Amino acid sequence: MLPEQSAVLAAAMEAYLAFDTTGRLVAWNPAAETTFGYTQAQAYGRSVEELIVAPGQRAAARAELAILAGGRPGRSLGRRMQFCAWHADGHEVPVEMTLTATDGPTGRVFHAFAHDITIARRAGRFAAAEAAVARGLAEAGSSTAAAARVVEALGVKMGWPVTELWVVDDDRQLLTCAARHVEPGRRLRDFAVDVLEPGVALPGRVCAGGSPIWIPDLGTDTRSVRSRAAARIGLRVAIGVPLTTGRQVHGALCVYGDRVEDPEDTLLGLLSGLAAQIGQYVERRRAEELAIELARTKDEFLAMVTHELRNPLAAITGTASLLDDELDELPPDERRHCLQIITRNAERLSVMAEDLLDLARLESGHLAINPADTDLADIIRQALDAVAEQPGKNLTITARLPEHLELYADPSRLRQVADNLISNAIKYTPAGGTITVTAAADETGDTITWTVADTGIGIPAAERPRLFRRFYRASTALDQRIPGTGLGLVIARTIVERHHGTITLSDHLGPGTTFTIELPAKPQ
Repeated sequence: MLPEQSAVLAAAMEAYLAFDTTGRLVAWNPAAETTFGYTQAQAYGRSVEELIVAPGQRAAARAELAILAGGRPGRSLGRRMQFCAWHADGHEVPVEMTLTATDGPTGRVFHAFAHDITIARRAGRFAAAEAAVARGLAEAGSSTAAAARVVEALGVKMGWPVTELWVVDDDRQLLTCAARHVEPGRRLRDFAVDVLEPGVALPGRVCAGGSPIWIPDLGTDTRSVRSRAAARIGLRVAIGVPLTTGRQVHGALCVYGDRVEDPEDTLLGLLSGLAAQIGQYVERRRAEELAIELARTKDEFLAMVTHELRNPLAAITGTASLLDDELDELPPDERRHCLQIITRNAERLSVMAEDLLDLARLESGHLAINPADTDLADIIRQALDAVAEQPGKNLTITARLPEHLELYADPSRLRQVADNLISNAIKYTPAGGTITVTAAADETGDTITWTVADTGIGIPAAERPRLFRRFYRASTALDQRIPGTGLGLVIARTIVERHHGTITLSDHLGPGTTFTIELPAKPQ
């Protein structure tokens, strides 16, 4: 090869490689180093199929080389072809390649020119994904269905192993995972969390900053425990873009890949444009759903006021009027009974007032949590002792607790959760029923699981998604005219989530309900 030719090939933007009839490489320019990851010294003398052909295609490549060496054109000579080449670090690189041949003093030499078409392919896939997302948003009957369609379209069309759509829950001041798409066969383990605080992990950081974030190597992202969890399951790169309309951030769109790569402006721009489209959809749906929610909340609040405030007030005023009219004629036992009625109903009103105040603090973001070293077993025992005597119900209450169960939490708020769950279990369990309370730490000591199970009236399966909605009362409670405000579980969930935990209504064999709470034992 002439010096001028060598200089041109060295400066060429396209990868150039040459090999003889045995497949041994005899030329390799700097662009080939960039495209395939091997230096010239590493490439020279090695077989072309070993270097740039994916393992599953090497047998076919050797057969094609034998055809070319025999003087026939095969399927590749003189043609422009696209295929997935193999990179030095073990990932596939889509390339477009042309192959020509020349005859020289030492025999036939094959010359290949190739360029990486990753960006072009990604743009094509993104156009398909964008169309699928637009179709999904137009056809979805709810925001939940739309979120599922979005992450599926991106995951399938773009080939990302994990795709997530996070939305800001203004009521709870948290981020919730509205939808997640995972490639078949991939297990997420501890990476799959559904609730995050603003500023925490990639979705939280994107929402807090309101700008895209690219993590080129999750394994080196020391700021995030979740990034390290992603690296443990084979995820390597992550991109998060905010869902915005104007200055308001509604959530984050996050995608995770399985190979390390550098930030790419084109991809960030495409994802940001798609995120803006989703953000507009989220804002529009929220406005529609908020109008429906406000109307429903108003109706349920009025129903609660009518039933839960009027009844104790009527009892208080009626009993006070009786005392005023017949104080001198009533024997001491009757007077004491009247005072007990007034006290009991006043306490009921006080509990409702405190629940409403807690709801107001919840919505304003001022529900205070003051963590300290705490013994959860002792808190639960105190709550059980407070309800030990239940005249007329003959309930069997069983507690399976260790002697001590240490965690870092707000004891007064956890007592509030315990009181709510245990009093609910007692209230909704008929006479002769059973209530079982358990709590224990896992093998690592990092997570505490706490359950409250009863054999009460239960909650219809169709109503369970609405259970943690403010003022909501299950039809089973309304039918039996059991008093309540529909606020206790909303407040309990908020307290648990402010402790970085979760509360769920678990599957339950037989009648009744089982609530399961998971709490971190150590400071978060």
